[in-house]
Amino acid sequence: MIKEILLAFIPIFVAVDAIGVLPIYVSFTEGIKKKDKTTIVVQSMITAICLAAGFIFLGKAVFKLLNITVGDFMVAGGLVLLGIAILDILNPEKRRRVPANSLGAVPLGTPLIVGPAVLTTSLILVNEHGAFVTLVSVVVNVLLAGLIFSSSQVLIKVLGEAGSKALSKIMSLLLAAIAVTMIRRGIAQFLGPM
Repeated sequence: MIKEILLAFIPIFVAVDAIGVLPIYVSFTEGIKKKDKTTIVVQSMITAICLAAGFIFLGKAVFKLLNITVGDFMVAGGLVLLGIAILDILNPEKRRRVPANSLGAVPLGTPLIVGPAVLTTSLILVNEHGAFVTLVSVVVNVLLAGLIFSSSQVLIKVLGEAGSKALSKIMSLLLAAIAVTMIRRGIAQFLGPM
């Protein structure tokens, strides 16, 4: 069970990219009181977990309703992930000003913590490892993201802005590699056993 959780944890960790989102979180919460920052972090975690859980449990039903196979979703999801990774590599600036009272839900909870990359990866992992393992992996990753955001001042000092951006680029490259793997597996499902 621990091995399964670790196998599901790693792709979700890469898709969440909490370290890459950290500079965005810092820029969004600049000048906000510590108590309000805590509220924003909690709101973002609740939003992210609820969205991911809903998608994990209802995703397959939606597939059945729309007559979509897992292979179809793997290829489509892989292409979306690849697009996200390429955009992150070429254009890392995701900043925009939003009101502090909705900042935790949007854009932090979604799409920054749980966005297309996490949702796509989650549905694929449900098929490979089951809903429980995938949900545990998502929840642990979201809690880890919350911990990283709560420790933002220390982490930014340690990494520096340049280090944080460099780490974000590495995460984007890993996301691109995972995307290619998903596309390859989706195509393999169409072609059957090789």
